[in-house]
Amino acid sequence: MALTRKQWNNIIILASVFIIAVLTFMDKKTQNVPSDAQRLFDDNAPLAQLQLEGIWLHKQTSSWECDPQVLNCERWAKAWQGLRVSPLNDAPQPTGKPQELVIQITDIRQSQRWIYFPDEGLLKSPAANWYLVPPSLRVDLQPILDAKPAS
Repeated sequence: MALTRKQWNNIIILASVFIIAVLTFMDKKTQNVPSDAQRLFDDNAPLAQLQLEGIWLHKQTSSWECDPQVLNCERWAKAWQGLRVSPLNDAPQPTGKPQELVIQITDIRQSQRWIYFPDEGLLKSPAANWYLVPPSLRVDLQPILDAKPAS
């Protein structure tokens, strides 16, 4: 039995509505930060400086200053400043390429060396504690770099 043009149109409309509903549901679920996520930097210990694989970020009095190669300085700074992480009980076995992350907190002279695995969203503290960055917050943690070489 062949379907009429009207029946095909109805099938296409229903399939489109179903796909939109699924995508909306997925978007709502991935945008939420887990309830156990804690701020990495708070008002008592705000981020002062950050260096990710040699690309730096520094807090001025009222704004952020970045490496000249960084095109998204304010967005990158806000992503790190407001970062939320979930502590992990067991040490994971990351498979991605690690990046060295050097962090300095305001009022603390000594910097901290962390390890960041951007593919898995894992952070390893200097005390060997592991943290998971929610997928919705990972995108802005990488700087967008200018493709031109610095002169």
